[in-house]
Amino acid sequence: MPRTFIVEALVLKTLNSGESNRDAWFLSAEEGILRATVFGGPKSRLRAHVAPFHRGTLWLYHNPVRDSRKVTDFDVRSWRPGLRELYERTMAADAAADTILAAHGGGGGWEEALDLTDSVLDGLEEADEEGCTRIFVHFLWSWAAFLGLRPELACACGAPADGLLWFDRREGVFRCPSCAGRVDAEGYAERTDLLPLNPGARRWLKGVENLKPSQPGPYVPAPASLRQARTALCAMMAGILGRELSTWNF
Repeated sequence: MPRTFIVEALVLKTLNSGESNRDAWFLSAEEGILRATVFGGPKSRLRAHVAPFHRGTLWLYHNPVRDSRKVTDFDVRSWRPGLRELYERTMAADAAADTILAAHGGGGGWEEALDLTDSVLDGLEEADEEGCTRIFVHFLWSWAAFLGLRPELACACGAPADGLLWFDRREGVFRCPSCAGRVDAEGYAERTDLLPLNPGARRWLKGVENLKPSQPGPYVPAPASLRQARTALCAMMAGILGRELSTWNF
């Protein structure tokens, strides 16, 4: 890798480092996840530009001896100020960014990962509180597909396509009530590792599985359906990543 290189990048996260510097994590179409240091105090122009969810052209210097990177310039083309105007927007954006970092940017196909992330952030920029949750849940569903680990939204036994499903956290698959086992007459699971997904949530996820998170689905799910979808998909992603992320609880 040359000592100085230029990439198209999106800032996912920043953390203060020392008294005046900052570490930043980027998602780039060319190199995937990159970590670099931003030097300069609070009044630094570069520090102001390298802020979460800004996208543009990034100039980096690579020190091969220390295997470290330094940001030398960042030409921002997308600022996304709307993400800072509502608490839920910021939190949903943070949750999506942390999910991407936990998956190391997907390990490849970074241009597609960058396109998906842009779609999430663009959708969140004007979303209301419920819309933020809906876009985040849609993102989890899309990100699982991008990783090649999205479970089939159906039971392997071929149960009716519009019925109740249970997400089996032990196996990472959806099951019908019969295959899930230990479900009482009213449809409530006795096993704590089973999470319900009602027909409304199931139809909504099916309707958006080929859409970008910024695109509206065929209909808006009812609040109860959205809650079930969120709980089930957070459990799904925790199984994929091997851990739950605290930022999901916004």
